Amino acid sequence: MAWSLVLFAPFSLLMSDLPRAWAWPLALLVAAYGVFDARRQGRLQPCALVIPIGRGQPSCDGQPMLALNIEWRGPLAFLRWRDAEGRIRRLVFWPDTLPLASRRELRLAAMRMEPARQPTSMAG
Repeated sequence: MAWSLVLFAPFSLLMSDLPRAWAWPLALLVAAYGVFDARRQGRLQPCALVIPIGRGQPSCDGQPMLALNIEWRGPLAFLRWRDAEGRIRRLVFWPDTLPLASRRELRLAAMRMEPARQPTSMAG
């Protein structure tokens, strides 16, 4: 997927209405960055997601996934959570990155997750 963007991004710049003096340097810059980013993404290790049924704590690579939210937009799956340090983390699964069986498993796990309980507030 990333390699197709590397090919089409410079081409789209050259076919746009940008002046040629701007289009060619930008196309070369976009192509160079695309190759760099595609290689970087290719070296990343896949994460190990564990989403237990019920009240169990979901985890990504053994780290807890706090306030996990799973949204589906057509065939795309969007996961959003906070890590132990409070930073927001995200994963997006396209149909070509998650096999059909794993997509079904993720959908079933998301339906069986119990919502996190909010701490009760005290009126002061």
